[in-house]
Amino acid sequence: MNVEIIALGGYSEVGKNMTAVKVGDEVVVIDCGFYLPSLVEFQEGGGNKKYLTTKGLQNIGAIPDDSPLDKMKDKVKAFVVSHAHLDHVGAVPYIAKKYKTPVIATPYTIEVLKSLARDDDLKIKNKLMPIETGSGLVKVSKNISIELIAMTHSTIDVATIAIHTPEGVILYTNDFKFDNHPVVGKKPDYNRLKKLGKEGNVRVLIIDSLYSSKGMKTPSENVAREMLKDIMFGADNKGHAMFITSFASHMARLKSMIDFGKKLNRKIIFMGRSLSKYTKAAENIGLVDYSKDVEILTYARQVEKTLKRVEKNREDYLVVCTGSQAEPNAILTRIGTGQLPFKFVHDDHIIFSSKTIPVEPNIGNREKLERQLNGKGVRIFRDIHVSGHGSIEDMRDMIDMVNPEVIIPGHGDHKVVSNIEQLTDILGYRPGKSLIYLTNGKTYKIK
Repeated sequence: MNVEIIALGGYSEVGKNMTAVKVGDEVVVIDCGFYLPSLVEFQEGGGNKKYLTTKGLQNIGAIPDDSPLDKMKDKVKAFVVSHAHLDHVGAVPYIAKKYKTPVIATPYTIEVLKSLARDDDLKIKNKLMPIETGSGLVKVSKNISIELIAMTHSTIDVATIAIHTPEGVILYTNDFKFDNHPVVGKKPDYNRLKKLGKEGNVRVLIIDSLYSSKGMKTPSENVAREMLKDIMFGADNKGHAMFITSFASHMARLKSMIDFGKKLNRKIIFMGRSLSKYTKAAENIGLVDYSKDVEILTYARQVEKTLKRVEKNREDYLVVCTGSQAEPNAILTRIGTGQLPFKFVHDDHIIFSSKTIPVEPNIGNREKLERQLNGKGVRIFRDIHVSGHGSIEDMRDMIDMVNPEVIIPGHGDHKVVSNIEQLTDILGYRPGKSLIYLTNGKTYKIK
């Protein structure tokens, strides 16, 4: 039986992830995400994605081109999503509707997907199937079963996806890192990965290779927690405002902010639609209960009224807000440009508990925001963060555990992912034979 891997997105850029696995005449699609730089650029030009069709979003490069599946549309048996980040789940409401298939993901990812659709006034007609990691195999067609394996990343309820076929297993690990001490959520399911490796049946490993140039093991989220603690308690913040921004879906990082804010006796406020969206999705399924300790604000009037209150009593509050990438409509960006009623003063604290995603327009927007903030004399604490992506030693551990026949590097273009060769050469994988590079629109046939 022929098995093919079809690269649809995320192999020629960082983001827009989408991969199809064709088994005989049956197809499963893995991930379906946004290319965020294209969306940000479009929005900066005054556009609103609500008014774009699926084709319109594809034309600006914001979502994957699924046209290679046109001739097999009724052969697609399921969409399976690895986690709740927009570059993996954001395009599902626009593309999955073309296929009469269920969407399978962990409960948190399904909750976020529902929220995304509501925000854009979209109706998801596909059946949504929340599946817990570790629940075993889910049969989706005659020849294909799906398995969700617990993994860690920079959001919660993340799955490594195993596609079981008569010809063996296709293992998809975008995105992953091995965190043995997660602040929130499950540890990686090492036992299941090792069992797959011992069975010797992993035909292809599609591996997150974004940080393959980093000769290290990616640190645990506990390390970021200690970095944050050191800043929040180690730098004199008496009498000063304290604002923190991070990725809105990072539930573990948010927990640390809440824990430390309470110890500082500051009232904690979450500001921004995305913070509300991701937090409420986690609360809806009982993964967190942040609302008991946090005031969560979404609407403009709430934000403006509260910022005026914070300005008068700046040392009484911890404001967690959107804007880690200096997105044009984010709370911190709008404060910096004077669109919101808060004025930073000398020695106020602004903590970026994130890294700048190294693409335009993020880089330029962040530099512009920092110039605005520096002009107000604030203290800026940058890069209080550890990544959710595995580095080369995490990749070594993954490969050693699952013992794949073939490796396909993912989550970036060739320049980014080819750094994995420093490892795969040692392990005996050869480019063009057992190490296969794909670009969007290309297919690899398992021999």
